[in-house]
Amino acid sequence: MSRRGPTLEDVARHAGVSRATVSRVVNGVRNVDPLIQDLVHRAIAQTGYAPNRAARSLVTKRAETIALVVSGAGDVPIESQEAFAARVFSDPFFGRVVAGVVGFLRPRSMHPVLMFADCADDRQEVLAYLRQGRADGALVVSTHADDPLPGILAGAKLHAVLFARPAGPVPLSYVDLDHREGGRLAAQHLLERGCRRLVTVAGPLAVSASRERLAGFRETLARNGHPDVPVVEAGFTLDSGMAAMTQLLAEHPDLDGVFAANDLMAQGACQVLREGGRQVPDDVAVIGFDDSGIALKCRPSLTTVRQPIELMAAEMARLLDGHIRGERAEPTSVMFAPELIVRESA
Repeated sequence: MSRRGPTLEDVARHAGVSRATVSRVVNGVRNVDPLIQDLVHRAIAQTGYAPNRAARSLVTKRAETIALVVSGAGDVPIESQEAFAARVFSDPFFGRVVAGVVGFLRPRSMHPVLMFADCADDRQEVLAYLRQGRADGALVVSTHADDPLPGILAGAKLHAVLFARPAGPVPLSYVDLDHREGGRLAAQHLLERGCRRLVTVAGPLAVSASRERLAGFRETLARNGHPDVPVVEAGFTLDSGMAAMTQLLAEHPDLDGVFAANDLMAQGACQVLREGGRQVPDDVAVIGFDDSGIALKCRPSLTTVRQPIELMAAEMARLLDGHIRGERAEPTSVMFAPELIVRESA
């Protein structure tokens, strides 16, 4: 005969509280004293109680699931969609977003479902998924300024929060970084090192963050007597960073400072410089952006502008949770500050 699993009554008895109190804690009711919540959570851990998600959903009227949507723009063929997914999984940025989201959701017994939306059919699938109540809301990471999905979700009055400020006026909450300040920090550090022949590898200029990083870099240099900064646009990938650095080095062989708009491109720049006989940072100083794991793996280790992606993703999930619970009605924004992390490359 199989032994029955722990029940709410078992947890209540172990914690020394009522069954109703345990139920409120399990169902996420917020008006429970934090000390009581901790007591119940410890009792749950000690008894091994596992809430019945189906029963809980009947009580809360929620799916306890969040759609984590990586979205692009336009209609693309199947082979391009596959390449899009492959790029997402290979980019450390997206892994950090997932880590931050899961870190917030897991203690609340909520679960993310990863969805891709890089064509019209995919966007309709996301819309249907949410309208059918299969997820309580969406966390959207857009890869293109012209992405129509935020507007679609806002028009359908569905719960959604964006990673990064939308390009147009869309009534949805979002989290973002002061990217212009990040570009300023990079420029200021290179100038303080004595660099005078500066170049930059920009990210895709269709992406707002790329434009803002470039603007901050250029404006700071202009204020310090450097009005003309050579720029090559790249694609946030290692290979595109290498190609951009190869071009810049050929056109400006006397360069002594490089700002790349993410760490992958900075890593590519370091590799090209090394292969070209330039020492980093003695001959050329290099600064990246993001402070991803790449920054520590790179040789030399990268000086970079930190973007606290895990914290930003967790905040995105917190905002969405507030909208779902009805605690937050109006759209809001949360801006994070960048930080320069000095290592060996500059």
